[in-house]
Amino acid sequence: MEKFNAHKGQIQRDGYTLGYRIEGDGAPLLIIGSHVFYPRTFSANLRTKRKLIFVDHRGFSPVNRAIHTRDCALVTIMDDLSALCQTLGLAQTDILGHSGHGYMALEFARRCPERVRKTVLVGTGPNQSPETMAHGERIWAMLAAPDRKKRLEQDLEWMTRQIEAEPEKRFIWMCLGMGARSWFDPHFDARDLWQDVHVNMPIFDHLWGETFRDYDTHKALSEMKRPLLICMGRHDHLVAPVETWFPYLPEKNQPVFALFEHSAHTPQLEEADLFDDRLLTFLS
Repeated sequence: MEKFNAHKGQIQRDGYTLGYRIEGDGAPLLIIGSHVFYPRTFSANLRTKRKLIFVDHRGFSPVNRAIHTRDCALVTIMDDLSALCQTLGLAQTDILGHSGHGYMALEFARRCPERVRKTVLVGTGPNQSPETMAHGERIWAMLAAPDRKKRLEQDLEWMTRQIEAEPEKRFIWMCLGMGARSWFDPHFDARDLWQDVHVNMPIFDHLWGETFRDYDTHKALSEMKRPLLICMGRHDHLVAPVETWFPYLPEKNQPVFALFEHSAHTPQLEEADLFDDRLLTFLS
């Protein structure tokens, strides 16, 4: 990918070092998650059209104290995002969240509509409840190709060894070990994307294991005051499939959907040109 001049910085907040990285030109697009991982997944072309602002949350941030329960609360993440917006001078911005970070983007838009113009979720299911995820498991069992299932079996053995060796990086090893479920090419090697990414496992365990499991998507969508785009990959076996969104949609102000037929969990990288087109059309 073409190199762009980046403005990097950090804010100190409640013992955490929240990093950020700004690249590109144009109207701002705030992208929640690791400021190290996510710049590697968006195209150079997008940076010629929009100013991409990548920001950490506490799960990806170095911390100089013990991690407490309040650090894992969604309201704490929202307060951090507000502080980052204030530091970066973002009176109003478009916002994007990929995977579990989609819930953060959705919640921020719901809570702070004055700060958000349009919201984009990428590779995010309606929630991670056992019922919703079971739908995806049935599709995997019935429709996933034998080569993809065989690759997963091999990767899970490798993942188990990596977690035993470095349990503090369990989130990263799980993401890599589930590659056959999360990439259109089941043999794609995503290790470079995770290079030098810091993770705090207690925060991921709570957010992904409890908060997103119980997230009230119907309430969030019914209270949304700004336009919403939901991008899903047809071959994403990591989260619940696009069809599971339908029962949660409100009668009015329904989201716009974009389905990427040759993508799995990360269409911004797997089908970059088409993703950029759909994203920029929505944001225009």
